[in-house]
Amino acid sequence: MRGTNSAFTGLVTDSLTFFNIFGQLWQNNMFIKLRDLLFFGSLASRAASAQCPQSSGTVDLSWHTPNKTNINNLSFVVNGTGANGFYNTSMTPATAAYSTYNWCNMPHVRQEEYVKAAQGYKMEYVELIHRHHKRTPYAANTFPHETYTWDCDDEALFYYGTPRPDGTSAQVNWQVYTSDSNTLAPEGFNGTCQFPQITGSGLNDSRQHGKDLFDVYHGLLGFLPATYDSKSVSYRVTNNQITSQVAGQIIDGQYPSLANQPVSVAIQPDSIDSLEPAYTCEAASDLYSSYGVGSSAANWTLHLNDSVSLFAKLDSVSGINSSDPDWHNWFDHYFDNLSARLCHQKPLPCEAGDSPNCITQTEADAVFRRGQYEYSFIYRDSPASLPASTASFGIWMAELASNLRAAINGSSSTIYRHNVAHDGSVSRLLSILQADVMVWPGMGSEVVFELYSKSGCYYLRILWGGQVLRSSNPSLGLVDMIPVQTFLGYVDGLVGLKAAKVPGLCSSS
Repeated sequence: MRGTNSAFTGLVTDSLTFFNIFGQLWQNNMFIKLRDLLFFGSLASRAASAQCPQSSGTVDLSWHTPNKTNINNLSFVVNGTGANGFYNTSMTPATAAYSTYNWCNMPHVRQEEYVKAAQGYKMEYVELIHRHHKRTPYAANTFPHETYTWDCDDEALFYYGTPRPDGTSAQVNWQVYTSDSNTLAPEGFNGTCQFPQITGSGLNDSRQHGKDLFDVYHGLLGFLPATYDSKSVSYRVTNNQITSQVAGQIIDGQYPSLANQPVSVAIQPDSIDSLEPAYTCEAASDLYSSYGVGSSAANWTLHLNDSVSLFAKLDSVSGINSSDPDWHNWFDHYFDNLSARLCHQKPLPCEAGDSPNCITQTEADAVFRRGQYEYSFIYRDSPASLPASTASFGIWMAELASNLRAAINGSSSTIYRHNVAHDGSVSRLLSILQADVMVWPGMGSEVVFELYSKSGCYYLRILWGGQVLRSSNPSLGLVDMIPVQTFLGYVDGLVGLKAAKVPGLCSSS
C-alpha cells in the first residue's frame, strides 16, 4: 500500500507540475508560439523536402511591351470604325462569347466558363478585386445643360448610423427633390439621382455578380462556407459610397440570409486608402502627368491633335467650352457621359433647344476607341506606366502578398477576401501585372487571385474577366499555377516586403 501511495503521490506531483508549467506557457502565450513553431516548422520542412519549384533565376522586374491590337493602334483608333465590344447592355448577346468586352457589365467568374484546377491541386485562398457596377455619370462629366432628366425612383440609397451594442435605427434613405423656391439649376441632369450613384440595374448586376461567384466557389468547388462566417470571409470597400452600394448587393447575392442584416465591411482611412487608391504619391502623379493627361509629350498629344474635328462636334452638342482642359486633355469626360447613357438605354444627346445637331453612334464609337487607347497608353504602352502604377498602387499589392503569405503559413483564418474598387484601382493592378492586352476596365471588371497547394507546394492562378491572365512579363507569363514564390518575388522586388519601398517610390525628391 505504501508503494502504491508513493506512486500515486508522485503521479499527482508530476501532474501538478505539468499543469503549472502549462499554465505559465498559456499565460505568456508560449503555448501558441510552441504550437506555431512545431506546426509551421514541420510545414516548412515538408515544403523544403518536397523540393517545390521556384522561379528560374532572378524574377524579371522590368517593363515589357503589351501586344499590338486595334486598341493601341493609333491609325485604327483615329480612322477605324466601331468600338471593341458592347456599350449598350448588361447582357452580352448570346451570339457573342461571354468573354467579349462589355463596358456595361464586364465578364467575370461564373460556373458556365469556369475551368477547375487539375486533379491534385487544393484551393487554399481566394482574393478578388473588381470595379463597382454601372452608375450614373459623375456630375463633373455631365453637360452644362442636359436636355432630359435622369430619375432613380427604382431604388433607395440608405444612410444612417446605429449605436452599439444595443442601438437601433430607422432605415433612412435619401430622396432627391427640388423646390419651386430654389431657382438654382442643379449641375448636370435634373431628376432624382445622385451623380454618381449605382443605378437600379447596376445594383441588379452587382447581386448577380455575387451569386455567380458563390455558385463557383461554394456550389462548384465547395470552398466558401454555406453560411456567412466573418472569420473566413471578408469584404472591403473604398471611401466612395458607390462601392458600399455594390458591396451590399454582392453580399446579398452570396448570402441571401443576410438581407437587411448588419454586415461589417473593411475600409481604410480616406487619406491612406490603398484600394482606391487615395494615398498621396507625388512621384507617381508627376510621372503620370509627364507622359499622359495634360502633358505635351508627342506620343500622347498625337491622338488629341488627330481629333480636333471630333472635339468640335462634341462641343457643339454639349455646350462645353472648347478651351476647357478637363474635357479636352483626354476623352474621359465624354466617354463617361456617353457610355453611361447607352448602358441605361438612354438616347445619345442633342444640342439644347430641340436642335437636330446630335451625337451619332458613329461619333460615340470614335470616343470609345480613343478612351480605350488612352487607358492602354497610360497604364501599359508607356514604359513609365510600370513605375507610376507600382508607386501609386504598391501598398495594395503588398497587402495582397501579405494575405497570400498568411494563407500559406496559417496565421490567418480568412480564406476569401472581396475588394470592391474603381477603374483606377483595376487599371493600376493590370499595369503592375503587365497584362498583355490592356483595356479600360469596364463596370464590374474583375481580377481573381487563387492560391492552391499540391504536395506541400503552393501555386497561384490569376483570372482576369474569368479567364487566365497572360502577362507580357516573362517571369509571370500565363499565370496558371505558377509557383507562388515567383509572384511574391515579383511583388517584393517592386514594392518591398510590406510596401517598404513605397515611401521612397512616392517621394518627389
